[in-house]
Amino acid sequence: MVSAVAPGVLGTTGIETLEILKGIVDNIHPKLIIVIDALASRSIERISSTVQLSDTGIVPGAGVGNTRAELSVKTLGIPVIAIGIPTVVETAVLVNDCLDLFIKKLQDEAKSNEYLNNLKEEDNYEEIKEALVPNDYNLIVTPKEIDDLIENMKDIVASGINGAM
Repeated sequence: MVSAVAPGVLGTTGIETLEILKGIVDNIHPKLIIVIDALASRSIERISSTVQLSDTGIVPGAGVGNTRAELSVKTLGIPVIAIGIPTVVETAVLVNDCLDLFIKKLQDEAKSNEYLNNLKEEDNYEEIKEALVPNDYNLIVTPKEIDDLIENMKDIVASGINGAM
């Protein structure tokens, strides 16, 4: 038998997802739990273009600095398959990726600029984040077409789970 539950987020329900799932495990005794969550990505290219699968569980909110209780075999006592879909990035990631694109454009136009070549080789994410965080400018950003992207990814993940069952 397969069952589904959408526990929502703590801010809406007032209940940790772990507590909801513990109640299900204690009363229904499933053999396995599949959890699906949004992920924060370190690349704008991964937004709704990848699916992360893991058998080690997931820590909801960890990617955006709002860590919730871990969902894993350790906390639930049964295997947990985690499916994560990148849907957001931090402003620092967005700025870093845009800076890389801008530098590449300048490099293409002026191929001999040593400074730009060196700058392109570096990952500037940490420096950008350090500049944004004190002013509360390191926002979490999602594409404007996120509803359509989520709808498409929902269909892909549902097909995969249905095929596996």
